[in-house]
Amino acid sequence: MADIIAQGITSLGDIVGLDMGQTNLLIVSIGLVCLGSSFHSQNAIARWLAPFGWICVGLYFYLGTGFYIDEEDPVLIFMSAAALPVCIAYGGWEAILLRDNRTVDSVDWLRGAVFWSAMPYLAIQHVPFLNAAIVWFTAWNTSLFLQWSGSGDIVLGQMMVDLGGGIEVDWAHWEGNKWLITDTLGAGGFYVPMQHSSGEEVHINFVLGCSALQSMIVFVGAIAALRNAPWQRRVRALILIIPLIHILNVFRNAGIIWMHVQYNGQWLWNGLNIFDFAHAYAAKFLSLGAMFLMALVLFDLLPRLHSHVLDVLDPFFRILGVELKPKST
Repeated sequence: MADIIAQGITSLGDIVGLDMGQTNLLIVSIGLVCLGSSFHSQNAIARWLAPFGWICVGLYFYLGTGFYIDEEDPVLIFMSAAALPVCIAYGGWEAILLRDNRTVDSVDWLRGAVFWSAMPYLAIQHVPFLNAAIVWFTAWNTSLFLQWSGSGDIVLGQMMVDLGGGIEVDWAHWEGNKWLITDTLGAGGFYVPMQHSSGEEVHINFVLGCSALQSMIVFVGAIAALRNAPWQRRVRALILIIPLIHILNVFRNAGIIWMHVQYNGQWLWNGLNIFDFAHAYAAKFLSLGAMFLMALVLFDLLPRLHSHVLDVLDPFFRILGVELKPKST
């Protein structure tokens, strides 16, 4: 199915002279413009953009499934593959509400949350200066923690750019546009290789995905889309959550590097070496657990957020025979 969809998208891109990466970016940009316009506009007609926007956003994430299959990352494979049917379901919900001329605050919130989560992330991802700066800052903080804690004398190598096809070049000699990515880069994008102080390679590269920016921006979007919550509480929530996620992510990154250095070649489980196990399973399990706990703190600080989350999840859990919210009498 993914191949059929990818082939169709590729064919559409070829018609207008775009490669797969550019076509996918165009699709999600159109989708987010639709969701953002529907969320912010007071014009009732703009709401009709929402169902199409949901489909575009779901398609964008779904097309990333192949990359995570290559990376053998089961958590992100599942999340990417599920994105399209879930987004189609929300698009259908929007269409039903439009047909009945009704609105649901929680559905409006979800639309805004997706817009304010995905739009800033895509902007950072496609502005090389911002992308590289966040990658470098995350790697530098991790290196400092490893040195400070005595876990390893790890330093940063040169910022590199993966051009695809096995071609890599350092940032200083990259001739691309450093204010806007106009060409599709390789899977590594902008990355920093980690090294021992002796110059020996650690064989771990820091990319944008190592920054936990995805986790941060999910909370930013969820909080920014709350229309009825006092702005003071929303600012307080952001000040609490964003630094905490960054600190926990530094611990995560440092732990993965330490285990890789200490046990590489000495530990194997079910075909996985220590890095693959720590990165694809252990760290993600702990990260999801930490996000759940932080969400509980936010729910206490912003009760309206809790209500919205329950409302938008309730239809899916009812299919499974589980009621998140009691039926009104």
